[in-house]
Amino acid sequence: MAATIKDVAEFAGVGIGTVSRVINEEKSVKPATREKVKSAMTALQFSPNKMAAKLRKNETRNIALLVPVINHPFFAKFAYYVEDEADKYGYSVILVSSQQRVQKETDIIDRIHRREVDGAVFVTHFAHNSEELKECPIVSIDRYFGEGIPYVTSDNYNATCNAIEFLLQKGCKNIGYLGSKPLVSSEVMERERAYCDTMAKHNLPVRAVNEVILHGEETALVSSFLDKYPDLDGVFASGYSLAQVLYETALQRGKRIPEDIQLVSYDGAFKQWNNNRMLTCVEQPLEEMAREVVRLLIKKIKGGQVDVRTELKTAFIIGATTK
Repeated sequence: MAATIKDVAEFAGVGIGTVSRVINEEKSVKPATREKVKSAMTALQFSPNKMAAKLRKNETRNIALLVPVINHPFFAKFAYYVEDEADKYGYSVILVSSQQRVQKETDIIDRIHRREVDGAVFVTHFAHNSEELKECPIVSIDRYFGEGIPYVTSDNYNATCNAIEFLLQKGCKNIGYLGSKPLVSSEVMERERAYCDTMAKHNLPVRAVNEVILHGEETALVSSFLDKYPDLDGVFASGYSLAQVLYETALQRGKRIPEDIQLVSYDGAFKQWNNNRMLTCVEQPLEEMAREVVRLLIKKIKGGQVDVRTELKTAFIIGATTK
């Protein structure tokens, strides 16, 4: 049986995408890696189909990943798994950090239209023309851009309801919600709705601050939140960065966690800090989300039908920030 590209990848100890880039003579492959792949091809008597390579010239074998920032645990880990999954299908990933620069996202959309990029994964704070996006192979995380544009999300509403109920069971009465509101329609907003519904269910007052901020502006938001609600004994934070800043700010103000304020966060990309103390959190299935979004995107690139909405289950991690 003739050797396959997968056989070459395994023999050389690289990904299928790397072998594909060597076959297509892309310059992005390091010389040492290129020689390793070529040696494997020789050893296995692998002969790439030149005609198929020519037919693939309409494909770049590149996809873009757009994230707000890269120096954030969630986005850094997400990017790692996206790249790893894409490589299995022979695709390279162009990483774009787009915070404060919507033009960077628009440029990627234009590149897809010009067939310079095959498709993109969007994790974005910006809105785009849904009709324009319909013509592009795009899949997003949490964000609903419009009909026919698929996205992957987690069970935001139910997971948040359960987290608030947990705080109530732990004796909290004055529970606040601290969130960072996206600019676009997003399932992240289900977290605040779940919080409000759960508080109403127990006839308890809502103490919520949920504003549009950029990454790096968490400190001011947390300070205003604690100033507005000085009697908090429990907090649900919509993301890790807010939880971390709240933890540090509360300690600076003489508040002990969890003795004075119990803290639960959505996210879970980075569950430990401050001498490896574990954060009580709703943990998103980050790796599964990343791999699923790549699989959906590649299916869409190849003209397949995909579900508009894919929901994945979270886990609840009990750590040292609750009693």
